[in-house]
This record gives sequence, structure tokens and C-alpha cells, in this order.
Amino acid sequence: MILLLSACNVDSPPTTPPSPTESVENPAPGDHRFTLEWNGKPRSFLVHAPPGYDAKTPLPLVVTMHYYPGDSAGIATTSGMSAKADKENFLVLYPDGWSGGMNALMCCGSEDDVGLISTLVQRMVKRWNADPKRIYATGISNGGDMAVRLAVELPGVFAAIAPVSGGLGGAKAADPEYKPKSAVSVITFLGGTDKFFSSFTRGMQSWQERLACKETAVTGPSLPNGIKQTASKCADGSDVVVYELPSMGHSWPGAQAGSLADPNAGISATDLMWEFFKNHRAG
Repeated sequence: MILLLSACNVDSPPTTPPSPTESVENPAPGDHRFTLEWNGKPRSFLVHAPPGYDAKTPLPLVVTMHYYPGDSAGIATTSGMSAKADKENFLVLYPDGWSGGMNALMCCGSEDDVGLISTLVQRMVKRWNADPKRIYATGISNGGDMAVRLAVELPGVFAAIAPVSGGLGGAKAADPEYKPKSAVSVITFLGGTDKFFSSFTRGMQSWQERLACKETAVTGPSLPNGIKQTASKCADGSDVVVYELPSMGHSWPGAQAGSLADPNAGISATDLMWEFFKNHRAG
């Protein structure tokens, strides 16, 4: 059972992170699990590298974050991101939250997860040759909220984010200064029957107002199941694309297995976000 909580939010910005105790790794194709000490606690994470990975060619990186309570293995199954990485040749980082969750905007816990993920991304750039201009974040529920927090609180790190059934909420949703200091494009997927739908849509509207985004024309074929797509261009040059799925709940559209999967949503969030990601680079 997936619990959805409105809980802890840390209003102060993350402090300079301490130097964690790091294990030695040998980057190679496949799945690799590691643990490092962070603020006195062992924190685990999963790295997936595609079959053709050779550590010589810089590759994009997609940070993929789980729901609460959840873990890296669960979101790897739900998102299908490793299979997508194998087809499209990119790296995936799946961080594990502490006690099943990450300290995002509405939930969960009080750990310095912004600092942790910053350190993990730097590690991926240094040790796995992730391309610093092509780093992206996605997640569902608690993980989707965390993607929004990272976009704001780690300026210049992420080129684009893709919150799924998540978004801007909590105390930060009411703060007009809580917005990215550098351009971060957004693609998001919201279910019309999700009990948090109104909160997510208000958060997305606030995001676009703060960044002075203006709606643009949407091209392409019509979408099934009454799905609505909108697009905007923001004053800082970033893009915002919103998919509203009226018959979907708190789910990952197109997911074929795992918790919060909706295989009959009519679109694949994983496919659409990757198409969006690969068209955006950090400035």
C-alpha cells in the first residue's frame, strides 16, 4: 500500500554538504548498487548503465525518484527507465530515500536529500562521465515533488524535470520567490481523479506565473482518453508541457508493472519525458 502524506518541509536552504565516506566503484554496463555515509547514516542508491556504456563517451543522466513509502527497485520497475536507457543510451540514478521517503516539499522526513542528490550527481559526472549539460530529474508522488525541489534548490544542475503525479506544493507553493534561478524546463503528468489534482494544477499555474510563461500552440496528433496537452514558453527560455489525464488517478501513465502503474492511461510518461529531455540542455 502506498501512503501519501502531507508532512515535513524544510524552509531553510541546504547547507554545504559534508564529505561523505564513498566506496570505490568500477563503472560498467548493467545495474550497480552502492552505499555511502551521509550525515552519519548509510544511504543507498542504484546506478544503471546501458549495454554500450564505456565510460569514455559522456551520456545523459536521468535521476529517477520513488514514491513514499518506496525504494529504488520499486521505481525502476514502475518507470521502466532502465529499459528506456538501454534503447536510448543514457545513465539512470535511482536514489533511495531514508525510511522510504525523501524530504521533498510536502513529505517525507528531515534529511538533507537535496545535498545528498547534489553529491550523487557530482559523483555520476566525475566517475561515470555523465554529461553535466544533460542531467534530468523525474519521480512520482514524493519523488515528483522532489524533482521540483531539486529544480529550484540546485540551480544550474538540471536541464529539465518531469514530475509524475507530483508537483509544487506545501509552504513553498505560497512563496512567490520560490522558483528556479536558472532555466529548467518541465514536463508533467497529472491525473484528473487523483485527490491531489487540484493542488498539483495550482502549483503548476503558480510555477508558470512566477516564470512569466505564455501558452504556445500544441502540434501533433490528437490524444486518446480525453487527454489534454498544453505548452508554454517562459521568460527565462524554459518550456513547460502539461498532460492532464482525466480518467487517471495517482499513477505513472503507461507503466506496465509495479506500484502506481497505469498501463491503460493512453500515453507513456517515460517515452514522452525522454523525448522532452533530449531536446533540452543546461545553458
